[in-house]
Amino acid sequence: MEFENFKEGKINTPDGIGISYGLNFDPLNLNDRPILVFNYGLVCNIAHWKYQIPYFANLGFNVVYHDYRFHFKSSSTDSIHDLTFSNISKDMKLLLDSLGVKKAFHIGHSMGVNTTLEYAKEYPDDVLAMVLISGTVLPPQDILFDSNWMEILQPILETLNQKYPVLYKNIWKTGHLNPIARHLIHKGGFNTKKVPREFIEYYLRKIGELSPEVFFQLLKEMKNHKIISQLEYIKTPTLVMGGDKDQVIPNFLQNILNDSLPNSSLYIIKDGSHVPQVDFHETVNERIEIFLDNHSRLNT
Repeated sequence: MEFENFKEGKINTPDGIGISYGLNFDPLNLNDRPILVFNYGLVCNIAHWKYQIPYFANLGFNVVYHDYRFHFKSSSTDSIHDLTFSNISKDMKLLLDSLGVKKAFHIGHSMGVNTTLEYAKEYPDDVLAMVLISGTVLPPQDILFDSNWMEILQPILETLNQKYPVLYKNIWKTGHLNPIARHLIHKGGFNTKKVPREFIEYYLRKIGELSPEVFFQLLKEMKNHKIISQLEYIKTPTLVMGGDKDQVIPNFLQNILNDSLPNSSLYIIKDGSHVPQVDFHETVNERIEIFLDNHSRLNT
């Protein structure tokens, strides 16, 4: 996905990975407008911010988006174990430092909540405020779809991937052609009245560009992410958001986040799904804008 008036680039990490990014400002002539960094979710892509990036760019914000290592236009190493939240956080720090960005607002969705929290924990002075949408600080294997079925299913899927890699990868890559897969993703993760089927097909097509190993590795990272024990120390002003019809991440997880972060507020979107920034983008954008405006004033 491309955005008007955005330029893309790439920086290299110390372990030889190229991190792809896009931005709407000149790093060599950085102005004093507030900066937003967008962090997407598990095997998601920048299209999950299709209604936010142009909106906030048009409001005058400097915007940065990026692909995580092992994702899309970014490159990878030979070891999937190099795909960790710690490394992603270091990549983000390297990217923002290279752009001359000293402080920024961070917005994360789903697993992007984990990467945002990890960054805020490691670099608290660099984060002005953050917006956390539909995330979980508990292992997804325990709570996805309000059950523990993923805990049982994940090792089975990994075994199938190892025993039948060609077949498994072919099924993985062609999910967007499967009407059953499209229907289940649409109904389970989105508000079907608000999100067109074309968005779901694009989403599944992009998933197919990644390897199944990326999905399994990041699920393990989410399971082992002990960020919940650190939340009380993260003083960053935070807006926690979620949809009251989220079938993927039960809504009580947003209450846990809000209760555990010492400087947070909670906003629940009526009829919103796991991806309320797509379902009800006008409402979400308006609420984020108010939050950012308040904290932009506090930091001027």
